[in-house]
Order: sequence, then C-alpha cells, then structure tokens
Amino acid sequence: MLCYNPYSLEGKRILVTGASSGIGKSIAVECSKMGAQLIICGRNQERLEEVLSALEGTGHQCVIGDLLQNEDIDSLLSQISQLDGVVFSAGKGLTLPFQFSTREKFDDIFNINFFSPVELLRLLVKKKKLHSNSSVVFIVSIGGTGRFFVGNSIYGASKAALQAMVRFCAQELASKKVRVNGINPGMVNTPLIRKGTLTDEQLEEDRAKYPLKRYGEPEDIAYAAIYLLSNASSWVTGQSIIIDGGITSK
Repeated sequence: MLCYNPYSLEGKRILVTGASSGIGKSIAVECSKMGAQLIICGRNQERLEEVLSALEGTGHQCVIGDLLQNEDIDSLLSQISQLDGVVFSAGKGLTLPFQFSTREKFDDIFNINFFSPVELLRLLVKKKKLHSNSSVVFIVSIGGTGRFFVGNSIYGASKAALQAMVRFCAQELASKKVRVNGINPGMVNTPLIRKGTLTDEQLEEDRAKYPLKRYGEPEDIAYAAIYLLSNASSWVTGQSIIIDGGITSK
C-alpha cells in the first residue's frame, strides 16, 4: 500500500486565526486530517471550542482572543513556541456605497483585514516564532484584486493592500526561508456573505454569473491552504492562488 503523500502536514505545528467559523474553521479541520497540530485562534469561545473538538488527532490548542487588542496578541505569542505554518483567515466584509464610506468605516475594515494579520506576522518574525522552511498563508480575495463592483471599495481596498503585502513579505522573508503566499477566493458559502446588504435574490443572480454555476465551499479553500502549507509547495512564494469557480476568467 502506497503511503507517500507530499501534501502531508504530519509533524507540522500550524496557527490558524479566524478559526471559529467559515474558511478558517474548515482550514483547521482539514489540516488536522492531514496530520497537523493546530493552534486555533478566535474571539468566540463557544464556537472555537466546538472547532477544537472537531479536530482529528491530539495536541491541539485553542486561544481565545481579539487580535486587535495588544494584550490578546501578547497572550497568543506567549503560548506559541515554534510554528511551521500560519494561516491568517480572520476577516470582515462590508458593502457600502463610496459616498458613505467614512474614514471610520475604512479604519474598522482595514484594522481587521489588513493591520491585524500584518502586525501579528511582524511579531512572529521578530520574536523568531517561525521555523526555517515555514509557510505563511493570507486569505485575500478576488474582491479588489480581480473583481470590482459598486459598494465594495472599502473591503476591496483592504484586500488589495493585503495582496501587495504578500509579495513584499515574500521578498523580505525569503532569506529566513519563510514562504509567504495568498489565496484569493471568489464568493464562498460562509456566514460572512449573509451579513452583508445583498438579498438572497441578488446572491442568486451573482452565483449564476460563475462559469461553474456555484459559489465555493470552505473546503475548496482549505485544500489550497494545505498545498501551500505542505512541502509540495516548497518552491512557491509571493503568489496568490485564485480559487473562484472561473469568474475572473470571463
């Protein structure tokens, strides 16, 4: 029986932020199936503990915290020894016409989608928490990088900034043997898309525009994260993988 698997995460310690729901939850669960030991982080203790109980294997850990708070970041860092991988999945959406896009709205979205993950990565690097040959994965988006539509300027701009940081960090951290990549999903069936201003009819109309005639599932994104975290992608850095059911190919 063949047991060779270049996508195995056996023996790897991986941090996943935003792991209490949606894409982050799926990434954590699927990585555990591939043999990884997980540190999962989120703000909702009940949901995070449910995810912890769903992970396969042993040695996993959950850390409750808001990564916009310095004390919570310090607490997380104090509980991390060394990591082989990080997935920054925490994020927030917003649909709002540009004329109503105040500085406060920009600050709110950028703090969560951009500044929080970038600052945590900076501290992980500074405090030497990342092993040589480790992998960093940012969940970006095609919104602001591949698709541009009315009402998405704040969210899209935050994701465009994050995609630029993927490339800058890939260049700077290559000397430390740390790879940095992004995943740019299209619309994925998560609670996030239900928190916006789009109606079910508008979502159905948008879904019909996708060549594969469906939105993605969280697992579709998790499998790409596994690839980027595994040794199978050891020569991949500074890239953003588009997983969007073909919508940006039109």
